[in-house]
Amino acid sequence: MDNLVTAFIHYLRDEKKLSQNTLMSYQRDIEQYIAFLQCKNVNSIQQSNKATISTYMAYQNNQGRAVTTISRSLASIRAFYRFLISHDFMTGNPTIGLESPKIEKKIPQILSVEEVEILLNQPNRIGLKGVRDKAMLELLYSTGIRVSELIALNVEDLDLQKAILTCCHSNRERKIPISRKCVELMKEYLEKVRPFMLREKDEKSLFVNTNGKRLTRQGFWKIVKYYTSKANINKDITPHTLRHSFAAHLVQRGRDLKDVQMMLGHSDISSTQVYLQIANEGS
Repeated sequence: MDNLVTAFIHYLRDEKKLSQNTLMSYQRDIEQYIAFLQCKNVNSIQQSNKATISTYMAYQNNQGRAVTTISRSLASIRAFYRFLISHDFMTGNPTIGLESPKIEKKIPQILSVEEVEILLNQPNRIGLKGVRDKAMLELLYSTGIRVSELIALNVEDLDLQKAILTCCHSNRERKIPISRKCVELMKEYLEKVRPFMLREKDEKSLFVNTNGKRLTRQGFWKIVKYYTSKANINKDITPHTLRHSFAAHLVQRGRDLKDVQMMLGHSDISSTQVYLQIANEGS
């Protein structure tokens, strides 16, 4: 069955053009499922059926897995079986009729405008890292992009003259305006800091770490946690808190929901509507 998993991942990479993080998530989900099948003496994928998958879902629940994890796992398994059928490895789809566990939609926690200002003012712009961090946090808040999008940015994605950021997610490109303040901070970073952090001149990454390489999600998360602690903000901050705050503040200021949807890159406006509830609670 391992060769089928490999073929599936190659398909997602080459045909669907999924990111490395997404590919790793699919691979982990399917490999865990295959390991479960083997423990149950199901030695070929053709022997699996709806009962097998239901048993696996129950097993995950008994292991204390979060509902979101189980739901994502089932989505990966569905995609795997669709691949197998479309490539003639199977004829019937055992996932048909299986329902995903219901996920209770949580209202994301946001920072107030004052808390955002305090957080963004934490980096000390005397050192190289401080200038980088200030520019990076400002760009994140002023555009509302995802952390994965932030760390994937290349220098060419930023047009300071037009004050436009080009961002790509799931093969969909969008252009987001950036504030004058953000333009000035990014200009300072690009001209006075980034060249001195690089090890190789042909590095394309917009934000680099102290080794001159592309900043990682984990690296960014450490930076956010450091400045949150320094700012004495006693809230459950996540890497997406600034994104949620950006969207909620736009809605609170009366921005059209379709505009917010476009800037956030939501394919479905229902994902954006949660910020209406936050705005109403805060008004």
